[in-house]
Amino acid sequence: MALSTSLSPFLDELASASPAPGGGSVAALAGALGAALTSMVCNLTIGKKKYAGVEQDMKKILGQAENLRKQFTGLIDTDAAAFHKVIEAFGLPKDTEPQKALRAAAIREATREATLVPLQVMNHCIDALALARQVAESGNVNSVSDAGVAALMLSAGAESAALNVQINLNGLDDQEFVGWKSEELASLRKSSRMMLEDIQSLVADKLRKP
Repeated sequence: MALSTSLSPFLDELASASPAPGGGSVAALAGALGAALTSMVCNLTIGKKKYAGVEQDMKKILGQAENLRKQFTGLIDTDAAAFHKVIEAFGLPKDTEPQKALRAAAIREATREATLVPLQVMNHCIDALALARQVAESGNVNSVSDAGVAALMLSAGAESAALNVQINLNGLDDQEFVGWKSEELASLRKSSRMMLEDIQSLVADKLRKP
């Protein structure tokens, strides 16, 4: 497979002066990579006699990981689209008081939407980290390093999405929404960091020579 055929145009656009796709899309991409690696460990475990006892579990995890990969992949474009809506809202006319009010409302709504997308990425990262932990513990031991990389990518996705949540919250004057989502942000960030630490410890134990 020539990866550069599909990846290069995305990277070119990412590197351009266009503000989207940006960090939010990259956060979703990191999540997709982590989910795909989790699926890979499942596929390298399923069908092996040594792991017959966990085969059904691996098949279930595989289905869940693939569903999450699909969600992450869709969010790459969803994040860029949400940011474009924010830009469009800032471009609305503001010559009269009614226009200013409409513009302010549009900016507020678009920014709220742009906040919810990376929060969705973070929630998916938490779900995917739980799967990565299972494959790190029960999957093919020869692929335990891949499970570890999956966890690192998912953690990076969560941390990257968190930055995008925070910068959008900073632009909102809706204190109730900001307070509510700030609490959710802090909780998700804490969970992802704890889960990564747990998985890293598990992977490190398995990588030690007997």
